[in-house]
Amino acid sequence: MIAQPCTVVVGGTSGLGRAVAARFAQTGHRVVVTGRDAARAKSTAAELGGEVRGVAFDLAEPEQIEAALGDVGPVDNLIVAAIERDLNSVREYKLPEARRLTLLKLVGYTEVVHTLSPRFTDRAAVVLFGGRAKDRPYPGSTTVSTINGGISGLMRTMAVELAPVRVNAIHPGLVGDTPFWAAKPAEVLAPVVARTPTGRLATTADIVDAVEFLVGNQSVNGIDLYIDGGTMLL
Repeated sequence: MIAQPCTVVVGGTSGLGRAVAARFAQTGHRVVVTGRDAARAKSTAAELGGEVRGVAFDLAEPEQIEAALGDVGPVDNLIVAAIERDLNSVREYKLPEARRLTLLKLVGYTEVVHTLSPRFTDRAAVVLFGGRAKDRPYPGSTTVSTINGGISGLMRTMAVELAPVRVNAIHPGLVGDTPFWAAKPAEVLAPVVARTPTGRLATTADIVDAVEFLVGNQSVNGIDLYIDGGTMLL
């Protein structure tokens, strides 16, 4: 029997990745969610229901990836959403943290795509998660701003090298209903809202809708999609 295509969500056990995986599961897709912890990947798959399975590997240890994804495929959609937060400045540079995050998001992301690329279907689409820190750095964002800028370059080279597979990047702004930002005091978020033309922060649903657009529209390829309400305009 020929295996049915699946949607793979790397970093799908929590946060935005989990929300993306939930949407695809709810709309009838076979889904593979990945995370660092095997028990959590398995429990997340069970909680999401439908045809969802969990796979465990650490993106910052890219040698694990090929074996972990060995029986995954064929692949219609690959969403690489895994992130880790980091505060690291040039003046007080923490090398282990910088090395881990760079490995995770640039080398790890690339190795996932490399591993799964032979199993992409004719309509396959890849979405890489970056972030607006690449354009609006803040104190301590040295590594985050750098790697999110790298996601743009990575996306473009993949779109050329993997053609006709489509590859795009999504760059969320502050996502106000995630636990990290929802816990912030009003005085932290108010200035961001004030400089955002829409008068509101992005939501998790906005991000999930954008991912669906990127994988669904067959003529969208090689773009950086910003989901931030236009905050860079002001």
